[in-house]
Amino acid sequence: MTRRDQPRVMTPSIEDHAARFDEVAESYDDSGSEEYRACASLVIEHATVGSDETVLDLGTGTGAIALALAEDAGRVVGRDISDGMLEQAREKATAQGIENVEFGEGRFREPNVPAGVDVDVVTSNFAMHHLSDEEKREAIEVIAALEPRRFVLGDVMLFVEADPSEPFYSPEVDDPATVGLLADAFTDAGFALTAVERVHDQVGVLVGERVANGDGDA
Repeated sequence: MTRRDQPRVMTPSIEDHAARFDEVAESYDDSGSEEYRACASLVIEHATVGSDETVLDLGTGTGAIALALAEDAGRVVGRDISDGMLEQAREKATAQGIENVEFGEGRFREPNVPAGVDVDVVTSNFAMHHLSDEEKREAIEVIAALEPRRFVLGDVMLFVEADPSEPFYSPEVDDPATVGLLADAFTDAGFALTAVERVHDQVGVLVGERVANGDGDA
């Protein structure tokens, strides 16, 4: 039985996902798996942001990636669909005295980047797998259109056929793609895939660098 053969219930809406994360926002930081933490560390490591650069962190949740990158970045923009998660992120930023981070509503295909802001690096961890394969492709195209020099994606992704008896993910709410599909989506959108980190058979990190265009610009 493949991932596509598994019984699926109706795909949850964005509002359903937001409500689900609102409910667990206060305890979310205590619930992360070893694989989640490993992915987060790799996303932070591969982002390599400069002091004059702006980071867009999509599916920012409680701000784990955004706040970690704020120390080195000029500005970090965190976007999520859950008000509860965003409130936790803001409280953490205030408690840590971090002032160069802005948290607000936004989603992969509508990131809500402030007008006039040029995005240098896009990061995301454990969020894109909620989208369908086609929606993932659309999201990666939207990210590419922002013209970041780098996109770092940590997520549930399938390096091998998932074992339906022991999936890392929840089929009723998650829809992870194969690594091959994500790699194709990266390159189709104009990113050169420069790193693939396998954390688990169903978890990994992909790093894409924007390919120079015909005018010699990156």
